[in-house]
Amino acid sequence: MTASAGEKRLAGKTAVITGSGRRGGLGEAIARRLAEDGANIVISDIGRQRDAATGEAHIGTTDEMESIAQELRGLGVGVSTQTCDVRSLEEVRALARHAAAEHGSLDIWINNAGIGYIMKPLLEVTEDDWRAVIDVNLSGAFFGVKAAAEQMVEQGKGGRIVNIASQAAKSGFPHAQAYTSSKHGLVGLVRSAATELGSHGITVNNVCPNHVTTGLGAWQNEYFAEVTGADSVEDYLKAMAARIPMGRPGLPEDTANAVAWLCTDDAKYITAESMNVSGGEEPH
Repeated sequence: MTASAGEKRLAGKTAVITGSGRRGGLGEAIARRLAEDGANIVISDIGRQRDAATGEAHIGTTDEMESIAQELRGLGVGVSTQTCDVRSLEEVRALARHAAAEHGSLDIWINNAGIGYIMKPLLEVTEDDWRAVIDVNLSGAFFGVKAAAEQMVEQGKGGRIVNIASQAAKSGFPHAQAYTSSKHGLVGLVRSAATELGSHGITVNNVCPNHVTTGLGAWQNEYFAEVTGADSVEDYLKAMAARIPMGRPGLPEDTANAVAWLCTDDAKYITAESMNVSGGEEPH
């Protein structure tokens, strides 16, 4: 549920969302939801292919980033774009500095950038496959926590850091060894970071969605429909829905709404948590 007219619970705040430069992705949905609540937004993505692990089919380009930003400006908030490869601490720090310089402060940091498109049987996973996923999903999130915390501590007025983890932060899945490991690692990351940052008024949490059919999700549907021997993607999705108490996979707005709530004052006493947004599929 979006904020009602006149209710801008994040007015005056500035939010950075990594990996938010793809149409239909979780990052775009989160950026839109926070903008609807009045936050200024920094749209960030890698911008261009950097290597074999960052092919253009799975990244937000600079043109796509600007297109999303232009739409969000129609909501009456400040919106800027900044390319960032989250595998580089210096680029992540530059992103944090951009938010503060462009919009006056950095108040909310969403670690959304991730690789979920390197899926292989265990015996076929290469060292490069493993490192590519860990470098973005776990190291990239750590760099985001670190850079955001540095800026927020300097500002001295607290802040919110939220990682987009996954159901895979709680349960194991075949063909996703590095992905599952990286998302489990985020649970430990927030538990540790929260113990140090609480005294600064900074909360650190994970949101753990189940499957969401974004552009990446559609690729995963096709991949796992074939792996599981389903007759079609539709049959694969029906079987998925049947095991979810709420009767459907997640939607981008489900995750975005949870993130937005964690960024409000209602959640100021919640930290070190990994919140499931799974329609009851993941109950622990």
